[in-house]
Amino acid sequence: MQAIDRRPVVVVVIVIGGAMALSQSAQLGLATALFGVLSFVLAILAELNKVPPFGTPILGRDVVVCRFPRDPTVALGALSALAAACSAGLGALAVFFPYGGRRIPRETLLGHTPLYAFFHIAVGVTVAGAGTTVWATAAEAMHHARNVHRDLAYACPTAETTTGVFGGAAFLNLDAMLFWIVCHMLACNVREDYFDDDAAHGGAGAGIEGK
Repeated sequence: MQAIDRRPVVVVVIVIGGAMALSQSAQLGLATALFGVLSFVLAILAELNKVPPFGTPILGRDVVVCRFPRDPTVALGALSALAAACSAGLGALAVFFPYGGRRIPRETLLGHTPLYAFFHIAVGVTVAGAGTTVWATAAEAMHHARNVHRDLAYACPTAETTTGVFGGAAFLNLDAMLFWIVCHMLACNVREDYFDDDAAHGGAGAGIEGK
């Protein structure tokens, strides 16, 4: 009998064990970064996997039916938008999550000017990136769905309006992830200062329940 190679299993166990050993804060930060990078990669692939400039026109009765080669652009765009939304959701959760059951008032977090500024920038860039990704994906899908044209001279061009859009959306999604990571780091600093001040004033446990 051939010996079973257990090295992949060992690697998986080590990776899972390492992830479980991380703190809740590190886990949320890592998840935010991973989904942000995934969104970036998927959008770049959607940009690079565009179909040829023209499809195949098929003449019918008073119409031209465009047949385009299959490409994963729409699926990649949808997955990229979903990953960007997950990254933003995890980023926001990382900011407000009550680590160890110790809550901090929201007004205290957002009362910190740098965090307040970066939080709103992160939201804005997220909306821009995810919105651009969704728009480009929808435009590609509609272009493939509406493939019957009455102009007999129609040459069946691909969706030229989305050229370069997925690439731009990819970098917006990556920027959004970086802003969420900055927000997470600033929130950790505010949290530490809040509980340090609370302990210095003898308020043991005052931060456990939201004020």
